[in-house]
Amino acid sequence: MTVNTTANLLTDNPALYEARFPDPERLAGRWAEDCLRRYGAPGHRVLDIGCGTGRDAASLHRAGRTVTGADLSDAMLSYARERHPGPAYVRADLHGFDLGERTFDAVVCLDSALLYCHTNDELDGFLASCRRALGPGGLLVAEMRNGAFFLGRTELLDAPSVNGLTWRGVTYRSTTTLYLDRAAQLLCRTRVWTSDDGAPPVEQRSAWRLLFPQELRYVLTAHGFEVLALHDGPGPRTEPRWQEGDLPATTADGDRLHVVARLTSPPGP
Repeated sequence: MTVNTTANLLTDNPALYEARFPDPERLAGRWAEDCLRRYGAPGHRVLDIGCGTGRDAASLHRAGRTVTGADLSDAMLSYARERHPGPAYVRADLHGFDLGERTFDAVVCLDSALLYCHTNDELDGFLASCRRALGPGGLLVAEMRNGAFFLGRTELLDAPSVNGLTWRGVTYRSTTTLYLDRAAQLLCRTRVWTSDDGAPPVEQRSAWRLLFPQELRYVLTAHGFEVLALHDGPGPRTEPRWQEGDLPATTADGDRLHVVARLTSPPGP
């Protein structure tokens, strides 16, 4: 049996991505907007870095923000421009980006996109880029997996998870295995897709940096940010799901980590 290990079924097919990870209530975008209001973004200009299909950027646009969505995937950007118009969409690498003279009042980074910074240099590059992009008092709002969740807990690692969906008349089945590279602080994933249309299986490998709450607080402070909130929920991907009016928790040991930080120091030379 031939297995395709080069294609990325979801990012190459943004409509399938949205079908696999539906957000009909636009919780992620609404949660981000709530954070911007709650913690006082100094203006309406927002950069959604790692914007993916653009649905969260469009949600922020509908809330009255002037939004730029940035992503490295041309397929995602093309889909976002067609299906989620309103924001401006640009190609940019979150490991280090420079959007020229554009200045933002907030940078939003959702759905663990920040954790694609696997190394300290990549994380420094991301935060240095945020500092350059933000105006005085600008906010960084991020949502991601929580490294602390995996301290002594294995329920997400003990067995593969299997999911299925039917999209455009084709039934897809995914088998996902998670494992830890502890030395590199990475949560690694192998996902194999099969379908009933005769296509060969597709194997995808990816990984996320596992950041611990105090580690994240430290590196943000080192880059000139004041941490305003750091908690595990409620949020757009926690249970129970976030609703307007929910107050942030004070703990940080759940599966998700939510952070809001304000830029207090100007970018260096």
